[in-house]
Amino acid sequence: MRHLPTEPLAVSALPTVTSRDEYEAARASLLVREKAHSRAGDVIAAERRRLPMIEIPGSVTVVGAKGEVPFLDAFEGRRMLVGYFHMWHDGQPAERQCIGCTYFASQVQGPLAHLHARDVTLAYFCAGTYEESRPYADFMGYAAPWYSARDAGHGLLADRDFGWLGCYVRDDHGRVYETYWTTDRGNEAGFWSYSLLDRTVFGRQEAWEDSPAGWPKIPAGQHQWRTDGRPLAQWGVTDEPAA
Repeated sequence: MRHLPTEPLAVSALPTVTSRDEYEAARASLLVREKAHSRAGDVIAAERRRLPMIEIPGSVTVVGAKGEVPFLDAFEGRRMLVGYFHMWHDGQPAERQCIGCTYFASQVQGPLAHLHARDVTLAYFCAGTYEESRPYADFMGYAAPWYSARDAGHGLLADRDFGWLGCYVRDDHGRVYETYWTTDRGNEAGFWSYSLLDRTVFGRQEAWEDSPAGWPKIPAGQHQWRTDGRPLAQWGVTDEPAA
């Protein structure tokens, strides 16, 4: 696995050393704000659950392992569906595919039992054709179902570019509804590494972050999700990439 090089660290790029008592007092003060932040998030989540929804036409289809199928089939019999709409660059090799979408999809992997236990299916809907994009999903080892939504039409895509997250529910009569969608930093719901990085002393190390002077930052011109010309997640893949 490739990683960003560890640069020499100046003493000034570390927090002040203090006693255990002073440290715990500062941490306790921050914890009050962290708990308030969590509760505010709970309020927003409750409002999100009460958003109105829009029906997805029954004529909408996607293309998967079984060919062209109704969008309803992507639920795999579960009540809810979380779909990530994956960008695709036609004719490009694996290392030139979307680094942001790869970053998302490579993290939301592993056993999906915790979603399935809550009656939720996770699936990816790619902008590329199934024939061209499926080998990329296999190369990356994605466990979630993979579809092409290239020709899904306005009823599903609603003129939105790919690179977004959508949530859906079905009723007992086979009707499907979109209940929520988000993009850009909203996609961080799937970036578990960001949640952990935000708790480390140097954070994400991105230029926009509010960190003390001298704290490590990703060098200008170097992408946080790519190294040596490839998306970071690809360095853990041993098979040859799809052409």
